[in-house]
Amino acid sequence: MATDRYAPFWNRNGVGAVMLGPVEWLFRRAVTRRRARAATVAQWIDAPVVVVGNISVGGTGKTPLVHWLVETAAGMGFSPGIILRGHRGRVRGVMPVSADGDPRLVGDEAVLLARRTGRPVVIGADRPAAGRTLLNTAAVDLVISDDGLQHYALGRDVEIAVIDAGRVHGNGRCLPAGPLREPMDRLEEVDLVLGNGQWINGCGGMFEIVPEPLRALPGTEKAGAPPTPGCAVHAVAGIGNPERFFATLKAMGFLVHAHPLGDHHAFRPDDLRFEDDAPVIVTEKDAVKCRGMAPTNSWYLPVAARPDTETAVRLGELLGLARRRFLNRGTGS
Repeated sequence: MATDRYAPFWNRNGVGAVMLGPVEWLFRRAVTRRRARAATVAQWIDAPVVVVGNISVGGTGKTPLVHWLVETAAGMGFSPGIILRGHRGRVRGVMPVSADGDPRLVGDEAVLLARRTGRPVVIGADRPAAGRTLLNTAAVDLVISDDGLQHYALGRDVEIAVIDAGRVHGNGRCLPAGPLREPMDRLEEVDLVLGNGQWINGCGGMFEIVPEPLRALPGTEKAGAPPTPGCAVHAVAGIGNPERFFATLKAMGFLVHAHPLGDHHAFRPDDLRFEDDAPVIVTEKDAVKCRGMAPTNSWYLPVAARPDTETAVRLGELLGLARRRFLNRGTGS
């Protein structure tokens, strides 16, 4: 069974992809119509809006990049805030998220961003409503949307698309025959395409996801020293691309027993308990869901986005461009 939303046959134009061709054709027609209506349905809010998204399913590293953008924007004099859907949360409306929020209600990514950035965060499937709530409840003058490239109801001043270097576009086909939410020519419309992991043909920049020192899972702070390279560890991941996490730990020198789970997995204590006493390491996103249930020798791996110098300059320029475009379009509505 696939551990994320990426079907194995999406990497090639095999029998499965060909058989789903007619359904893909219908999907493409629906996407084209929705895109054509984008200008008429877009709702603008009273602040510059930067959307960070992708055109494929599965994890591409957007959330660490959003964190980097928020910190960079703050350094430029902005007061940034974040909106996102709150995927797999139980809240059906719009809701501000605190650093000690319940990920079962608001989603793991929302709590992670609130903790890591210290900035205002609002969730909501209705992105314009989430943006307006953010502006009404916090002193924010720049809205950064984590995901939402296909949520055309929200007007945006800058779009940034992220591509995972390990998967790129798969077989290049749209759902359900391939991994794409929109055809690849959608990338010609965004302001910047970034490769996560390396430069990719057609991208205008790249960034890497770099690990930071291991930290004890909440509630296990008396665990002692973290495991060191050469140790055998149980690596548990409920994210969109768990193999990237496992590869990172291996590159750090750990002997990894991999335990992939579904994306946005709802953790239970048994997910973190094994027959031996080897340390357990989870992703930073999963850590927010493991409070109070982890055995003593449990850790999480914080990560950060690190653009190369040229890309960092370009991203800073795009934040300034978002402000200029906002001022040119007026005060919104």
